[in-house]
Amino acid sequence: MESNPEFYPILLAEDDPISRRLFEKILVKEGFAVTTVENGRKALDLFRQQFFPIVLTDWQMPEMEGPELCRAIREENPNRYVFIIMLTSKGSKDDIISGLSAGADDYLTKPAHYAELVARIKTGIRILELEKSLKAAVDEIHLLSITDPLTGIYNRGYINERLPQEIRRANRYGRDFSLIMCDIDHFKKVNDTYGHLAGDAVLKEFVRCLTSVIRQQVDWAGRYGGEEFLVVLPETDLDGAMVLAERLRKTVQSCETQLDGCSIPVTASFGVTGFFPQGRKDVVKPEALLQQADTMLYEAKGAGRNQVVGRPLVEP
Repeated sequence: MESNPEFYPILLAEDDPISRRLFEKILVKEGFAVTTVENGRKALDLFRQQFFPIVLTDWQMPEMEGPELCRAIREENPNRYVFIIMLTSKGSKDDIISGLSAGADDYLTKPAHYAELVARIKTGIRILELEKSLKAAVDEIHLLSITDPLTGIYNRGYINERLPQEIRRANRYGRDFSLIMCDIDHFKKVNDTYGHLAGDAVLKEFVRCLTSVIRQQVDWAGRYGGEEFLVVLPETDLDGAMVLAERLRKTVQSCETQLDGCSIPVTASFGVTGFFPQGRKDVVKPEALLQQADTMLYEAKGAGRNQVVGRPLVEP
């Protein structure tokens, strides 16, 4: 099925008013949304304000010529590809090579045959569609690579990559930062009593409980290993993290996994730590924060499980 031209607005840079109006008329007739400007400088300024997947540019224009505009658009490095067609009366092979080397995808000699122009634009749309599909596939592969396949939250690899970034950001901007490490109590007993399928169901329900409480788009959770999970809390002080951990504990305690007519209750233990960078002599490292959270979790389990224990990270 052919793509709707309305999804591919065109930016047309042409200094000749007659040519500009003729190009615009034929493209609008084909269903394209067209924005026109009379020189390369205005085209670049407009492109920086609004993304255009297709750009038609004359070669010779005042203020900024077509090849310079092509290079500038490529240097903008947008997240989406831009298909650029150069329109010019220059027709030698050297000119064609020069235009393509500047960043143009295609080349059309003026006076342009309008049916040919439309055909080349539609070819460009097919290329853009392929680029979009490829990007979607790459994004999906990346998501799979950082996601725990059972629970759907981030995996250990992603934790190892992103946690240091979050800590560096907190250090750099002097923001509170907290971390919760939690572990399902007596999880081995769940597997031994109900089976591993039930254990998987409990893990998924546990994660659903966790993610229903934390702030979306700010906090994030990851599976650290087995039945152990991390909840990362940017711009959250220790008191706030302790309050949240208690809410998580109560939420988990109130959630029961339903499986084959059986109701499987679980509880969890929570270790909480955090730091405030200003005034610290050291730069906080992920290993130290994880070790402190793990120590707090161990104390929570030692206190009888289904507990929240927390202390700030102290300087070495």
